[in-house]
Amino acid sequence: MQPWPPSRATAAGATRTARALRDPAPDARLTAGLVGLPVRCEDGRVIPDQSSAIVRSTELTRFRLAPNPGPMSLHGTNSYVISAPGATGTVVVDPGPLDESHLQELARAGTVELILITHRHADHTAAAARFSELTGAPVRAMDPAHCRGGSPLVDGEVIHSGGVEIRVVSTPGHTSDSVSFHLPHDGSSGSVLTGDTILGIGTTVLDYPDGTLGDYLASLDRLERLGPATVLPAHGPVLPALDRIVRAYRDHRADRLAQVSTALAGLGPDAAVGDVADAVYAAVDPAVRPAAELSVAAQLHYLRSDRPVR
Repeated sequence: MQPWPPSRATAAGATRTARALRDPAPDARLTAGLVGLPVRCEDGRVIPDQSSAIVRSTELTRFRLAPNPGPMSLHGTNSYVISAPGATGTVVVDPGPLDESHLQELARAGTVELILITHRHADHTAAAARFSELTGAPVRAMDPAHCRGGSPLVDGEVIHSGGVEIRVVSTPGHTSDSVSFHLPHDGSSGSVLTGDTILGIGTTVLDYPDGTLGDYLASLDRLERLGPATVLPAHGPVLPALDRIVRAYRDHRADRLAQVSTALAGLGPDAAVGDVADAVYAAVDPAVRPAAELSVAAQLHYLRSDRPVR
């Protein structure tokens, strides 16, 4: 989810991050959930342990939870396998960390025709080159630097692979190269693989200055227009009703902007990022303090327009 790896990935750190930095919408808020144990949502839904199996998520998708829990990856990265019923070919989205057993399991799910990347962060891309070697499939991403044997993705492009229609939706904000994948024929309302733009637990961090709040809000608008599709996030459980989740995310951003504005009123318009973060994220876990400062910097940039952020 973020470019710096934690020094030690722990499930406890993932749960702590979800509490300390994120303000979850009711459908995404978890009351328990360590890797290897069931995850129980506040509405009573139980998500079984998915740390070793490839699990059915929608009619056209399955996923495997990568073994990389940590403060920035939460319970791990969801690596998705897309294929139509009866199809032998598959598309794998975000092969995740370089873990050979994880990649072998993804490869066994079918003949991999294509590897897609939602964005550049290492918890999504580190295994892409190795997985391409293992399967012979090309890697495609929005950023040419992460492509291997395939061309860069294009906003609005329609891909046909694995017997499935996949529409490319550019959704910058978390990072400048963030992209989502819309599967319009996946169930009655379709589904969207949102990468880190929308998470199954809480809200995402903006990797400023590469990711900006202005871009992120515009991306939320684009996703909302896709209606009540199933949300297939890169971290956390699958969620219903994309349009409703987007509205909750937008409300969260408005609340955070109001908090930053209040902090600026007390600290002065030229307050430094660290001072504003102290005011807005007073109780944040030190392990995720850098992520909190990135989000504050993105919000200050948005409020100050083109003024530089200190």
